[in-house]
Amino acid sequence: MSEAVASAPASAVELKQAAEELSALARGCAPGIEIERRLPQELVARLRASGLFRAGAPASVGAAEAPPDLTLRCAETIARGDGSAGWCVSIAATSSLLGGWLPAKGLTEVFGDAGKVAAGVWAPNGKARRVDGGYRVSGRWAFCSGIMHSDYLFGGCIVEDGAGGPPTPRVLAIPVSDLEVVDTWHTSGLRGTGSNDAVADDLFVPEHRALWLFDPPTSDAALYRFPILSFFALSIAAAALGNARGAIEDLEALAADKVGLGSSRTLAQRPATWAAVAQAEASLRSARAFYYQTIEEAWAMAQTGAPVTVEVRTGLRLAATHAVRTAADVARAMYDLGGGSTIYDSSPLQRRFRDAHTATAHFQVNPSTWELTGRILLDQPTDTATL
Repeated sequence: MSEAVASAPASAVELKQAAEELSALARGCAPGIEIERRLPQELVARLRASGLFRAGAPASVGAAEAPPDLTLRCAETIARGDGSAGWCVSIAATSSLLGGWLPAKGLTEVFGDAGKVAAGVWAPNGKARRVDGGYRVSGRWAFCSGIMHSDYLFGGCIVEDGAGGPPTPRVLAIPVSDLEVVDTWHTSGLRGTGSNDAVADDLFVPEHRALWLFDPPTSDAALYRFPILSFFALSIAAAALGNARGAIEDLEALAADKVGLGSSRTLAQRPATWAAVAQAEASLRSARAFYYQTIEEAWAMAQTGAPVTVEVRTGLRLAATHAVRTAADVARAMYDLGGGSTIYDSSPLQRRFRDAHTATAHFQVNPSTWELTGRILLDQPTDTATL
């Protein structure tokens, strides 16, 4: 089956419409996604064609160069259908932002074809040395979300200085076809992301496929002034928020017909259910409002041309972490309401619960973020480079 690709940049309306349609498709595919531990070919093909996988790449290669709010809302929508699918869209779109730092030749190679998808692990787990025209790189990167359907991996590396100087970090775009993908992704949740390990063994990467995120971007578009590390945290939260909304929807579907042992009322007719769903709804809406408010503030600042301030970046990390952890609370509450039927592998609520709590383990939104942001809020000396 050949994979269709987008022939022109998708508009905001088209991206939103595609997200709604693909959310419904992902919901129907969810049991198979869980079993196969990757997205099915039909869903991948349609995601490629939609432009969502590369929504953050520069407009110069025909990508949407979508505002952060739009990309993240679309990923959230898809996660309502299936958490793994939404996660894959979030990660691919975030990886596509690196196109804003690539030299022109590298940008064309990686994203010039409208069907190309990139995964990314920016942690410097590779070792590279400079050679004529580029680098020789070896390394192993874990948690390569979407690697099973990606064309390139943006892998973080430490480059040795042959002249005896200090090593320097770089992110190198490596064709997935040159890597060994190791089947390590046997996990409690987000199984469908296929986040396996990838191994490079003395591969050549040309200079035009190298970048560093703390260097100025090669594009002067406002999108690349939005804090990219914050965007990474926000992308995790988008998938988590969508998964939590999906959990409420799955509970509503179950509650309409489920009658407990010894009861004459459905789950939806019980006061305890009303209270729990209302509390979950209030929590999710509140976290989501804070999340999109901070994105709006940062985007407005990025569009002025001024650097996004530490205060605003702190808000982004706070909002992302709060969203992920609130979303997990909501998914757990819906799982508890479902009762005994949710303990079976076939239960969508069990999958929502596991996906939600797998997301909370991500280093961008784990409990250490509270310490980082709390230090800043209390005016304590803090390294803010990773905000």
